[in-house]
Amino acid sequence: MVINDDDVQAAGIRGRLGELCYASGLLRPLQHARLYMRQDLRILAYHRVLTLPDARTFDFDLALISASVERFREQMLLLKRRFHPMGLSDVVAALDSGSRLPAHAVVVTFDDGYDDNYRVAYPILRELGIPATFFVSTGHIDNGKPFAYDWLVHMLLRTSAQQLVLPELELDVPIPTGRAGRRELGATVLRHMKLYDDVAQQAAIRRMEREWRMPREAARPAECRPMNWDQLREMRAAGFEVGSHGVHHRMLAKLPQDQMEEELMESKATLERELGESAVLLSYPVGGDLAFDGGVIKATVAAGYRAACSYICGTNLHSATNRYALFRLPVERTMGMGWFAAMLTLPELMGYPTASRAGIAEPVQACSC
Repeated sequence: MVINDDDVQAAGIRGRLGELCYASGLLRPLQHARLYMRQDLRILAYHRVLTLPDARTFDFDLALISASVERFREQMLLLKRRFHPMGLSDVVAALDSGSRLPAHAVVVTFDDGYDDNYRVAYPILRELGIPATFFVSTGHIDNGKPFAYDWLVHMLLRTSAQQLVLPELELDVPIPTGRAGRRELGATVLRHMKLYDDVAQQAAIRRMEREWRMPREAARPAECRPMNWDQLREMRAAGFEVGSHGVHHRMLAKLPQDQMEEELMESKATLERELGESAVLLSYPVGGDLAFDGGVIKATVAAGYRAACSYICGTNLHSATNRYALFRLPVERTMGMGWFAAMLTLPELMGYPTASRAGIAEPVQACSC
C-alpha cells in the first residue's frame, strides 16, 4: 500500500499519523480490538462531492467540499469492505425496539441538498449498494437559490470592494486582494456571524447583496445549485432516505421560538407532501452547540421527528440516549484515504475537530473527538 504524497502534504499531524497507520496495515487489527472495548455507531457527515480541476478558481466555499469524486468512491469501497453501512431509519428502528446494532455500524449522511449529491454521490452509492440519508433545506429545493453562507463566500471572492463594513456584526475590515486571503476572511466572517442571532445574520448578508449588487434572487450558478424535487423523488424511489435540514438553513437556536417551530414543522410538511411519506429524520442546520439547544430539541420532538443529527464530532453508543443530538464524523476534502480509514477505526483520536472549524466552542464532555 502506497501513501499518497499529496495527502501527506495536505494533512496535519492527525492526517499524517492516519496515513502511516493505513500504509502499515495496523488499522484492521485495531478496528477489531476496539470493538471489544467500545461498540458505537459512526455517522459520517458530508456536504458536497466534487472534483475541482483547480481549487484556486472555485468561486464558492471550498470547506463544503467533502471529497473528490474519486476519493468518495474509494471511501465508500472501504465502508463496504470493512464496515456495516446502514440507513439512519434502521438505526431508529433498532433504538425503538431495543435491538443491538450490527458491529462496525456506519451511517452515511449529507447536509444541505447540493445537486452534486444527486449527480455524483447518488450514482456511486446506488452502484455500491450503500444506504445514505440526504438532509435538505426545503426552501432551497423549492426556489433553487444558493445557500446564504456559501453565497457570502462567493461575494467576498468576487467583489471589487476594498472594505467589508457590516455594522450588524460589528465588522469593519479591509478585504484582501488575493483569493487565499479572501477565503480566510470568509471563514472568519462565518465564524463571527454564527455568534449573532438570525436577524443580524440575514441583515448582514442582505447588505452585502444590496451594496455589492450580487442578489441571490438573480443568481442560479451551476457550481452552487440545490437539488430539485424530481431528483429527490428518484433518489427516494431508489431507497435512499431524505430528511429535513430546515426550510432556509438557519440556525434554529438563533431564531425566535415561533419561527424556530415553523422551520421544523414547515420543512417536515413539505417533505411529506413532495415525497408522499412521513418525514422523521432531521439534521440541525450548522449543527454545532450554538445551533441547537434544549428548546430546539423539545420542539423537534413535538414536531414528530424520531431522531436528529448534530454536527458535533463524535460517535454514539448503541443505546443512543442522545438520539436528538446524534454526533457525527465530518469528512473533509483534505482527508487522504489513510486519515479517513483511521478516523473510522479510531474516531476518538483521528476525528476532525469540526466544532473548532465552525468557530463553535467544542463541548468537551459531549464530543469524543
